Amino acid sequence: MQTTDERGDAVDRFLLALQDRCCAALEAADGVARFREDAWQRTDAGANLGGGGRTRVLAGGAVFEQGGVNFSRVHGERMPPAATAHRPELAGRAWTALGVSLVLHPRNPYVPTTHLNVRYFEARKPGAEPAWWFGGGFDLTPFYPFDEDVVHWHTVARDLCAPFGDEVYAKYKRWCDEYFFLKHRNETRGVGGLFFDDLNAGGFDQCFGFMRAVGEGFLDAYLPIVEKRKSTPFGEREREFQLYRRGRYVEFNLVYDRGTLFGLQSGGRTESILMSLPPRVRFEYAYTPALGSAEACLAEYLRPRDWFANGPAR
Repeated sequence: MQTTDERGDAVDRFLLALQDRCCAALEAADGVARFREDAWQRTDAGANLGGGGRTRVLAGGAVFEQGGVNFSRVHGERMPPAATAHRPELAGRAWTALGVSLVLHPRNPYVPTTHLNVRYFEARKPGAEPAWWFGGGFDLTPFYPFDEDVVHWHTVARDLCAPFGDEVYAKYKRWCDEYFFLKHRNETRGVGGLFFDDLNAGGFDQCFGFMRAVGEGFLDAYLPIVEKRKSTPFGEREREFQLYRRGRYVEFNLVYDRGTLFGLQSGGRTESILMSLPPRVRFEYAYTPALGSAEACLAEYLRPRDWFANGPAR
Protein backbone atom coordinates (compact mmCIF):
# COMPACT_ATOMS: atom_id res chain seq x y z
CA MET A 1 0.00 0.00 0.00
CA GLN A 2 1.33 3.43 -0.91
CA THR A 3 2.03 5.94 1.82
CA THR A 4 0.63 9.46 1.84
CA ASP A 5 3.94 10.85 0.58
CA GLU A 6 4.20 8.26 -2.19
CA ARG A 7 0.71 9.03 -3.43
CA GLY A 8 1.37 12.75 -3.42
CA ASP A 9 4.72 12.37 -5.18
CA ALA A 10 3.19 10.23 -7.95
CA VAL A 11 0.49 12.84 -8.57
CA ASP A 12 3.10 15.59 -8.39
CA ARG A 13 5.20 14.01 -11.17
CA PHE A 14 2.20 13.56 -13.43
CA LEU A 15 0.95 17.12 -12.95
CA LEU A 16 4.34 18.70 -13.62
CA ALA A 17 4.65 16.67 -16.83
CA LEU A 18 1.09 17.60 -17.83
CA GLN A 19 1.85 21.29 -17.36
CA ASP A 20 4.94 20.96 -19.56
CA ARG A 21 3.03 19.06 -22.24
CA CYS A 22 0.14 21.55 -22.36
CA CYS A 23 2.44 24.56 -22.53
CA ALA A 24 4.51 23.08 -25.36
CA ALA A 25 1.40 22.15 -27.38
CA LEU A 26 -0.25 25.54 -26.88
CA GLU A 27 2.89 27.44 -27.84
CA ALA A 28 3.05 25.38 -31.03
CA ALA A 29 -0.61 26.10 -31.76
CA ASP A 30 -0.14 29.82 -31.19
CA GLY A 31 3.08 30.06 -33.18
CA VAL A 32 4.11 33.43 -31.69
CA ALA A 33 3.77 33.80 -27.93
CA ARG A 34 5.63 31.92 -25.23
CA PHE A 35 4.69 31.20 -21.65
CA ARG A 36 6.36 33.23 -18.92
CA GLU A 37 6.94 31.29 -15.70
CA ASP A 38 6.73 32.57 -12.15
CA ALA A 39 7.99 29.97 -9.69
CA TRP A 40 6.72 30.83 -6.22
CA GLN A 41 6.77 29.61 -2.65
CA ARG A 42 4.19 30.23 0.04
CA THR A 43 5.30 30.32 3.66
CA ASP A 44 3.13 31.72 6.43
CA ALA A 45 4.18 30.20 9.73
CA GLY A 46 1.51 32.10 11.63
CA ALA A 47 -1.27 30.65 9.51
CA ASN A 48 0.50 27.29 9.13
CA LEU A 49 0.44 27.53 5.33
CA GLY A 50 3.12 26.41 2.92
CA GLY A 51 3.93 25.03 -0.48
CA GLY A 52 4.53 26.51 -3.89
CA GLY A 53 3.98 26.24 -7.58
CA ARG A 54 4.72 27.28 -11.15
CA THR A 55 2.44 29.89 -12.70
CA ARG A 56 2.82 30.09 -16.47
CA VAL A 57 1.06 32.82 -18.44
CA LEU A 58 0.99 33.47 -22.18
CA ALA A 59 -0.14 36.89 -23.42
CA GLY A 60 -0.45 38.73 -26.71
CA GLY A 61 -0.32 35.67 -28.91
CA ALA A 62 -1.51 35.25 -32.47
CA VAL A 63 -4.18 32.75 -31.36
CA PHE A 64 -4.40 33.18 -27.58
CA GLU A 65 -4.96 36.68 -26.28
CA GLN A 66 -4.15 35.37 -22.82
CA GLY A 67 -3.85 31.97 -21.20
CA GLY A 68 -2.45 30.36 -18.12
CA VAL A 69 -1.34 26.86 -17.14
CA ASN A 70 -0.69 26.70 -13.40
CA PHE A 71 0.73 24.00 -11.16
CA SER A 72 0.55 24.19 -7.37
CA ARG A 73 1.25 21.98 -4.38
CA VAL A 74 0.16 23.69 -1.19
CA HIS A 75 -0.73 22.66 2.35
CA GLY A 76 -2.24 24.02 5.55
CA GLU A 77 -3.36 23.12 9.03
CA ARG A 78 -7.10 23.71 8.64
CA MET A 79 -9.35 23.06 5.64
CA PRO A 80 -10.94 26.33 4.41
CA PRO A 81 -14.75 26.72 4.29
CA ALA A 82 -14.94 26.26 0.50
CA ALA A 83 -13.55 22.73 0.90
CA THR A 84 -15.72 21.67 3.83
CA ALA A 85 -19.07 23.21 2.88
CA HIS A 86 -20.23 19.91 1.35
CA ARG A 87 -18.00 17.72 3.55
CA PRO A 88 -18.29 19.10 7.09
CA GLU A 89 -16.63 16.00 8.57
CA LEU A 90 -13.31 17.31 7.22
CA ALA A 91 -13.45 20.62 9.09
CA GLY A 92 -10.33 21.27 11.15
CA ARG A 93 -8.14 18.74 9.34
CA ALA A 94 -4.69 19.47 7.96
CA TRP A 95 -4.64 19.33 4.18
CA THR A 96 -2.51 19.08 1.07
CA ALA A 97 -3.73 20.09 -2.40
CA LEU A 98 -2.04 19.49 -5.76
CA GLY A 99 -3.39 20.56 -9.09
CA VAL A 100 -2.99 21.88 -12.60
CA SER A 101 -5.42 24.54 -13.78
CA LEU A 102 -5.59 25.82 -17.35
CA VAL A 103 -7.69 28.66 -18.82
CA LEU A 104 -7.39 29.99 -22.37
CA HIS A 105 -8.95 33.15 -23.79
CA PRO A 106 -8.45 33.09 -27.58
CA ARG A 107 -8.24 36.23 -29.70
CA ASN A 108 -10.61 35.06 -32.46
CA PRO A 109 -14.27 35.01 -31.29
CA TYR A 110 -14.82 31.82 -33.30
CA VAL A 111 -12.33 29.92 -31.12
CA PRO A 112 -13.94 28.94 -27.79
CA THR A 113 -12.63 29.82 -24.38
CA THR A 114 -11.76 26.69 -22.41
CA HIS A 115 -10.85 25.44 -18.96
CA LEU A 116 -9.13 22.34 -17.60
CA ASN A 117 -8.50 21.42 -13.99
CA VAL A 118 -7.18 18.22 -12.42
CA ARG A 119 -6.47 18.07 -8.71
CA TYR A 120 -5.74 15.84 -5.74
CA PHE A 121 -6.55 16.49 -2.08
CA GLU A 122 -5.58 14.85 1.18
CA ALA A 123 -7.04 15.70 4.57
CA ARG A 124 -5.43 14.38 7.76
CA LYS A 125 -5.98 14.28 11.50
CA PRO A 126 -4.15 12.37 14.23
CA GLY A 127 -5.34 8.83 14.84
CA ALA A 128 -7.31 8.52 11.59
CA GLU A 129 -6.61 7.30 8.10
CA PRO A 130 -6.01 10.19 5.68
CA ALA A 131 -8.99 11.09 3.51
CA TRP A 132 -8.01 11.56 -0.13
CA TRP A 133 -9.86 12.27 -3.34
CA PHE A 134 -9.44 13.47 -6.92
CA GLY A 135 -11.39 16.11 -8.81
CA GLY A 136 -11.36 18.09 -12.00
CA GLY A 137 -12.68 18.11 -15.53
CA PHE A 138 -12.78 20.30 -18.63
CA ASP A 139 -15.41 22.51 -20.22
CA LEU A 140 -15.86 24.59 -23.37
CA THR A 141 -17.27 28.11 -23.68
CA PRO A 142 -17.92 29.09 -27.31
CA PHE A 143 -19.26 32.46 -28.44
CA TYR A 144 -20.17 31.31 -31.96
CA PRO A 145 -20.69 27.55 -31.54
CA PHE A 146 -20.63 24.89 -34.24
CA ASP A 147 -22.38 21.58 -33.68
CA GLU A 148 -19.48 19.59 -35.15
CA ASP A 149 -17.03 21.19 -32.73
CA VAL A 150 -19.19 20.52 -29.70
CA VAL A 151 -19.84 16.92 -30.75
CA HIS A 152 -16.09 16.38 -31.23
CA TRP A 153 -15.45 17.81 -27.75
CA HIS A 154 -17.99 15.50 -26.15
CA THR A 155 -16.85 12.52 -28.22
CA VAL A 156 -13.35 12.81 -26.75
CA ALA A 157 -14.86 13.20 -23.27
CA ARG A 158 -17.11 10.16 -23.72
CA ASP A 159 -14.35 7.97 -25.14
CA LEU A 160 -11.84 8.71 -22.38
CA CYS A 161 -14.51 7.85 -19.81
CA ALA A 162 -15.47 4.55 -21.46
CA PRO A 163 -12.74 2.34 -19.89
CA PHE A 164 -13.91 3.40 -16.43
CA GLY A 165 -17.55 2.37 -16.79
CA ASP A 166 -20.53 2.75 -19.07
CA GLU A 167 -22.17 5.31 -16.79
CA VAL A 168 -19.14 7.54 -16.17
CA TYR A 169 -19.50 9.95 -19.10
CA ALA A 170 -23.21 10.55 -18.52
CA LYS A 171 -22.65 11.10 -14.79
CA TYR A 172 -19.80 13.58 -15.13
CA LYS A 173 -21.31 15.31 -18.17
CA ARG A 174 -24.46 15.94 -16.11
CA TRP A 175 -22.39 17.14 -13.14
CA CYS A 176 -20.57 19.57 -15.45
CA ASP A 177 -23.86 20.96 -16.79
CA GLU A 178 -25.10 21.45 -13.24
CA TYR A 179 -21.87 22.88 -11.82
CA PHE A 180 -21.09 25.40 -14.58
CA PHE A 181 -24.52 26.99 -14.35
CA LEU A 182 -25.15 30.67 -13.66
CA LYS A 183 -28.28 30.59 -11.55
CA HIS A 184 -28.80 34.34 -11.74
CA ARG A 185 -28.71 34.17 -15.57
CA ASN A 186 -30.51 30.81 -15.89
CA GLU A 187 -27.92 29.57 -18.38
CA THR A 188 -24.92 27.29 -18.49
CA ARG A 189 -21.47 28.86 -18.82
CA GLY A 190 -20.92 27.03 -22.09
CA VAL A 191 -21.53 23.66 -23.70
CA GLY A 192 -20.16 21.55 -20.86
CA GLY A 193 -17.77 18.65 -20.81
CA LEU A 194 -16.80 16.75 -17.65
CA PHE A 195 -16.75 17.62 -13.97
CA PHE A 196 -16.00 15.30 -11.05
CA ASP A 197 -15.08 15.72 -7.41
CA ASP A 198 -14.59 13.65 -4.24
CA LEU A 199 -13.47 10.69 -6.38
CA ASN A 200 -12.01 7.86 -4.30
CA ALA A 201 -14.22 4.83 -5.13
CA GLY A 202 -12.28 1.90 -6.56
CA GLY A 203 -8.96 2.71 -4.93
CA PHE A 204 -6.13 5.12 -5.58
CA ASP A 205 -4.82 3.56 -8.80
CA GLN A 206 -8.24 3.51 -10.46
CA CYS A 207 -9.00 7.10 -9.48
CA PHE A 208 -5.56 8.36 -10.42
CA GLY A 209 -5.94 6.64 -13.77
CA PHE A 210 -9.17 8.49 -14.46
CA MET A 211 -7.68 11.83 -13.48
CA ARG A 212 -4.75 11.15 -15.84
CA ALA A 213 -7.15 10.28 -18.67
CA VAL A 214 -8.97 13.59 -18.23
CA GLY A 215 -5.74 15.59 -18.16
CA GLU A 216 -4.25 13.80 -21.15
CA GLY A 217 -7.48 13.94 -23.16
CA PHE A 218 -7.85 17.70 -23.00
CA LEU A 219 -5.52 18.57 -25.88
CA ASP A 220 -7.16 15.94 -28.09
CA ALA A 221 -10.50 17.59 -27.42
CA TYR A 222 -9.45 21.22 -27.83
CA LEU A 223 -6.64 21.62 -30.35
CA PRO A 224 -8.57 20.33 -33.40
CA ILE A 225 -11.20 23.03 -32.73
CA VAL A 226 -8.48 25.68 -32.49
CA GLU A 227 -6.94 24.60 -35.79
CA LYS A 228 -10.31 24.63 -37.54
CA ARG A 229 -11.48 28.05 -36.31
CA LYS A 230 -8.40 30.20 -35.63
CA SER A 231 -8.32 31.73 -39.13
CA THR A 232 -12.04 32.44 -39.41
CA PRO A 233 -12.55 36.09 -40.46
CA PHE A 234 -14.24 38.32 -37.88
CA GLY A 235 -15.00 41.99 -37.37
CA GLU A 236 -15.84 44.50 -34.67
CA ARG A 237 -19.32 43.03 -34.14
CA GLU A 238 -17.99 39.58 -33.29
CA ARG A 239 -15.22 41.02 -31.14
CA GLU A 240 -17.65 43.15 -29.13
CA PHE A 241 -19.92 40.16 -28.58
CA GLN A 242 -16.96 38.08 -27.43
CA LEU A 243 -15.98 40.74 -24.90
CA TYR A 244 -19.56 40.96 -23.66
CA ARG A 245 -19.90 37.20 -23.23
CA ARG A 246 -16.58 37.06 -21.39
CA GLY A 247 -18.41 38.93 -18.66
CA ARG A 248 -20.33 35.73 -17.93
CA TYR A 249 -17.02 33.96 -17.38
CA VAL A 250 -16.06 36.61 -14.83
CA GLU A 251 -19.43 36.32 -13.09
CA PHE A 252 -19.14 32.57 -12.69
CA ASN A 253 -15.55 32.53 -11.48
CA LEU A 254 -16.07 35.23 -8.89
CA VAL A 255 -19.48 34.10 -7.62
CA TYR A 256 -19.60 30.30 -7.87
CA ASP A 257 -16.26 28.69 -8.66
CA ARG A 258 -15.04 26.44 -5.84
CA GLY A 259 -11.42 26.66 -6.92
CA THR A 260 -11.40 30.45 -6.78
CA LEU A 261 -13.07 30.44 -3.36
CA PHE A 262 -10.72 27.72 -2.04
CA GLY A 263 -7.64 29.58 -3.24
CA LEU A 264 -8.66 32.92 -1.75
CA GLN A 265 -9.92 31.44 1.54
CA SER A 266 -6.77 29.36 1.99
CA GLY A 267 -4.49 32.38 1.56
CA GLY A 268 -3.33 31.37 -1.92
CA ARG A 269 -1.40 33.44 -4.43
CA THR A 270 -3.94 35.95 -5.75
CA GLU A 271 -2.31 36.52 -9.14
CA SER A 272 -2.34 32.78 -9.85
CA ILE A 273 -5.91 32.30 -8.63
CA LEU A 274 -7.30 35.13 -10.76
CA MET A 275 -5.30 34.10 -13.83
CA SER A 276 -8.57 32.61 -15.09
CA LEU A 277 -10.11 36.04 -15.72
CA PRO A 278 -10.02 37.39 -19.30
CA PRO A 279 -7.60 40.21 -20.19
CA ARG A 280 -10.37 42.34 -21.73
CA VAL A 281 -14.10 42.25 -21.03
CA ARG A 282 -17.10 44.56 -21.28
CA PHE A 283 -20.45 44.77 -19.54
CA GLU A 284 -23.56 46.25 -21.14
CA TYR A 285 -26.85 46.94 -19.42
CA ALA A 286 -29.77 44.82 -20.68
CA TYR A 287 -28.00 43.72 -23.85
CA THR A 288 -30.31 41.85 -26.22
CA PRO A 289 -29.02 40.39 -29.50
CA ALA A 290 -31.01 40.94 -32.67
CA LEU A 291 -33.66 38.30 -33.24
CA GLY A 292 -32.37 35.57 -35.56
CA SER A 293 -28.76 36.78 -35.40
CA ALA A 294 -25.74 34.54 -34.87
CA GLU A 295 -25.39 36.14 -31.45
CA ALA A 296 -28.96 35.24 -30.52
CA CYS A 297 -28.34 31.62 -31.54
CA LEU A 298 -25.87 31.17 -28.69
CA ALA A 299 -28.76 30.96 -26.22
CA GLU A 300 -29.81 27.66 -27.80
CA TYR A 301 -26.52 26.13 -26.66
CA LEU A 302 -26.60 27.39 -23.08
CA ARG A 303 -28.74 24.58 -21.73
CA PRO A 304 -27.92 20.91 -21.23
CA ARG A 305 -28.21 18.79 -24.38
CA ASP A 306 -27.60 15.21 -25.42
CA TRP A 307 -25.00 15.71 -28.13
CA PHE A 308 -25.33 12.12 -29.33
CA ALA A 309 -29.10 12.07 -29.76
CA ASN A 310 -28.66 11.60 -33.52
CA GLY A 311 -25.76 9.16 -33.23
CA PRO A 312 -22.11 9.65 -32.24
CA ALA A 313 -19.67 11.55 -34.41
CA ARG A 314 -16.82 9.50 -35.87
